[in-house]
Amino acid sequence: MELLHQISFGMMIVAGILAIVVSIERVIFSSVNLTRSKQVLSSVNSGEIGQIDGLLKNDSVSHMVKEILKIKGQNLNPSHYQDRIEAAYLEAKDTLNSRLWILDTVVTAAPLMGLLGTIFGIVDTFLALSKSGMSDPASVSSGIGTALYATALGISIALLCLLIFNFLNDRNERIIENLKMLILRA
Repeated sequence: MELLHQISFGMMIVAGILAIVVSIERVIFSSVNLTRSKQVLSSVNSGEIGQIDGLLKNDSVSHMVKEILKIKGQNLNPSHYQDRIEAAYLEAKDTLNSRLWILDTVVTAAPLMGLLGTIFGIVDTFLALSKSGMSDPASVSSGIGTALYATALGISIALLCLLIFNFLNDRNERIIENLKMLILRA
């Protein structure tokens, strides 16, 4: 049982490390794209559409803006124009939301893994009790206390991931709103 308890701790640590890596990458990604969307929208709002090319780099927003400018340069009927713009928008939205499912999964799974670790730890404590009897109540309570660390770790990981997930969703929504305004004004 001790091995199962350690495995549940290991799974939580791996999930936490994975969440940290994804969070850092997504925060950097969303920061770059939010800045770019604000710059491009500001240029469009001030009527400096010709200067947009200098703002565009190799990010999702720039890719979408390039696609919009390419579509606008073609003589398409309104139906085809709308479909192509919507496809570019959906592609950008999909790219913005990629890998967020990992954080969502960790938010759900970490407390469950913590609870599983607690159960295994308490089972270990009861097995030790059944072998040695109630000779040392302090060791029993310390065993249960150690088992509860698994729950605390799982809930802590989930709360941190939930905060980051909501932060990233908010940023993505702001980027998406900027892209919608850009489509309407470009």
